[in-house]
Amino acid sequence: MDKGLIVKKEWLDRILDKGKVWEMRTTPTKIRGVVGLIESGTGLIVGEVEIVDSISTPIQKTTKHLDKHHVYDLQLLDKWKFAWVLKNAKRYDKPIPYTHPKGAVIWVNLKKK
Repeated sequence: MDKGLIVKKEWLDRILDKGKVWEMRTTPTKIRGVVGLIESGTGLIVGEVEIVDSISTPIQKTTKHLDKHHVYDLQLLDKWKFAWVLKNAKRYDKPIPYTHPKGAVIWVNLKKK
């Protein structure tokens, strides 16, 4: 696993425990494959997920896809317009510490150079 995705706890718990399969973001992503899930502000990789697609057309601000993105405040979809499609989310029994690089906000490179 080369990359870690930084996610706030609220959304991370929904991905790992409640079937959230769309991570809503402000831009699409080209990254595919298994990535670590990093709980924002903790310095811990708490699980992993596979990114299988990125919907590059802005998602409509409706309740149609609530079961996929779990964003109940639809106003947030004005900003978070793009869905990163996830599958095979897995929470680790024991979180893995990592060193957070200065300035990392969305992604962290996890492989040592």
